[in-house]
Amino acid sequence: MSKTTRATQLLSQAGVAFTVHAYDYDPNAERVGLQAAEALGEAPHRVLKTLMAEVDGKPVCVVVPSDREVSMKKLASAFHGKSANMMKPADAERLTGYHVGGISPFGQKKTVPTAIEEAALGEPLVYINGGQRGLQVRLDPKAALKVLKAVAAPLIA
Repeated sequence: MSKTTRATQLLSQAGVAFTVHAYDYDPNAERVGLQAAEALGEAPHRVLKTLMAEVDGKPVCVVVPSDREVSMKKLASAFHGKSANMMKPADAERLTGYHVGGISPFGQKKTVPTAIEEAALGEPLVYINGGQRGLQVRLDPKAALKVLKAVAAPLIA
């Protein structure tokens, strides 16, 4: 497994301090984010999952704790929209250039507006997918917010 991905390259070029953590990815896991947290020995609220969605038909990226679900109403509100829905996996892969289970908010093929669950910003360090199945980057969530030019918002149900 390569530990250099578009995500890690973007973080390095931006001068963001991060560490890379590989784990055994289970493609049969019911909830990939929770499986990652368990494999890393971390609390699920510190391992954030990256989801691709659409608000009023436009693509957005959403980063939330792996043990929580996104509220579509709150997601739409975060982007000043009326409705939100999850993106189809094939569309998410085509847009980001990453495979489902390895989608990172960093280094996507096409930059889209991103929102991070505001509660995650209270953690000193979080894990976010590093652009490959079984690869996480650990970093300050405020640095992630800045490099992504993301909005912090209440997103969880």
